[in-house]
Amino acid sequence: MMEPGPQVVTFYSDVDDTEQPYALYLPKDFDASKRYPLVISLHGAGSNHRLNLKRVFGKSNLPGETDVEASRYFPEWEDVDYIVASPLARGTMGYQGVAEKDVLDVLADVKRRFPIDENRIYLTGLSMGGGGTLWIGLTRPDIWAAIAPVCPAPPGGTDAFAPNALNIPVHFFQGGADPVVRPEGVREWAKRLEELGTEVEYTEYPGVAHDSWVQAYEGGRIFELFSRYQRNPFPVRVRFTTDRYKYNRAYWVRLDALTPGAQAAIDAQFSAANRIVITTTGLDGFTLLLAGHPNYTPGKPLAVQIDGASLEADAADSVSFSREEGNWRVGKAVKAPSAKGPGSEGPISEAIASRHVYVYGTAGNPSEEEARERLAVANKAADWAVYRGPFMGRVLVFPRVLADNEVRPSDFESANLVLFGTRETNTVIEKYADILPVHLNDPSGEYGLVYIYPAGGKYVLVSSGLPWWTVDPEAAPARRSPFAGQIAAFGLNGMQDFVLFKGSAENVVAEGRFDSQWRLSAEDMNKLTATGVVQVTGAHE
Repeated sequence: MMEPGPQVVTFYSDVDDTEQPYALYLPKDFDASKRYPLVISLHGAGSNHRLNLKRVFGKSNLPGETDVEASRYFPEWEDVDYIVASPLARGTMGYQGVAEKDVLDVLADVKRRFPIDENRIYLTGLSMGGGGTLWIGLTRPDIWAAIAPVCPAPPGGTDAFAPNALNIPVHFFQGGADPVVRPEGVREWAKRLEELGTEVEYTEYPGVAHDSWVQAYEGGRIFELFSRYQRNPFPVRVRFTTDRYKYNRAYWVRLDALTPGAQAAIDAQFSAANRIVITTTGLDGFTLLLAGHPNYTPGKPLAVQIDGASLEADAADSVSFSREEGNWRVGKAVKAPSAKGPGSEGPISEAIASRHVYVYGTAGNPSEEEARERLAVANKAADWAVYRGPFMGRVLVFPRVLADNEVRPSDFESANLVLFGTRETNTVIEKYADILPVHLNDPSGEYGLVYIYPAGGKYVLVSSGLPWWTVDPEAAPARRSPFAGQIAAFGLNGMQDFVLFKGSAENVVAEGRFDSQWRLSAEDMNKLTATGVVQVTGAHE
């Protein structure tokens, strides 16, 4: 049994087989027989889990105390009847990819250890963590009873998920003189959410710079704020938008058929008992998960209007609908086994968002120098701990690097594989050669080809020719890759399903997404083959 109060515990991360820490607070009179509200709190760039737990309880550094010194101990603070958990973001990658997975793993670990009230789970964070609060809050809205972003710096693309906040109260805190996160942008966030019908509060502290968390969390006031809210797991109306299967569910609605990379949306509302009105955009299939909803009576037919068309379904706890030739019908969307879906949709960065291994080739009788160069390329890609400056620090992810002849059956089963080389130089690429859509054959050494593809229930990411972080040393600084000299893996962020470039990553020849069946469009195929260095396999011609 854990002692009450602040402490640090760990969970096992299957991303890189490490024990990952998170700071945890247990109430003074913790009682395992009752259910507790939970606050997940996300730290900012350059901070950590220990320091952040102090912050959310309103404890700032002592006069003259550095963050390093403040991280060494937990002071006394006023007890609250909440469990609080603060994950470590492994540096400054933001809260997408591996760090996003860590947050969800921490949530699962806390729920495994302690009795948590599912309707009183809250999310807050500051700066980078405020941005993570928006990202994780809006992509998975049905987890949270309320969210509180503090001086938030959200990752790119977060605004597309703004409609999802319909049923989550959002309270922003912001410094009026913040030079890092400009208040104008946060005011716009609050305004847009309010226009979308979200319950929004915006608190701005005049003259306060980037450390608005001092005021936002002062005296533990965030717990008082959260005490006003409980999640409704069965709202009358669900509005949800997404561009990927990774985020495909909210409350009693699940999206079953969409086009990854394109926005899909649903707005579903009970108009009366067992009557639902639905509008959709960019969607070809969805399921209503009705068991337990107070507006649904089991045993009675369900009347549904979808985009103006009226349908009636037999009584069931879940009812699916699909669109065929433009018309909606009752029944689940039928997709080919090879079609894109959850865990098999790309884009490229998804290969490194969970457990993955970097694999270099030993085939083709390389010289000692060539063998060293192949290993060096894989090592560079796997070195997430590259120093990024005094503010940005290091990113603490530790994937393995293997030779192609060292990859074990368990690696094929459990990990995405980042494969360097070609089918002539890497035996793992050769293993998958018949199913892979494209191959690079570039004797000149001028091109780089990077793409993601599903194989064996996992992803393979193939990097042939020049690695994706290659830059033109003579290019003007404004044209150089922002990841030059930094973490190579970060260069994959923002890429689609495939990229072919010549000379440097800035000189893109062709890029795009595979279609819903993981095939190339005719236009993309022509761009790739016109170079004379890319072979498209028979299955994709």
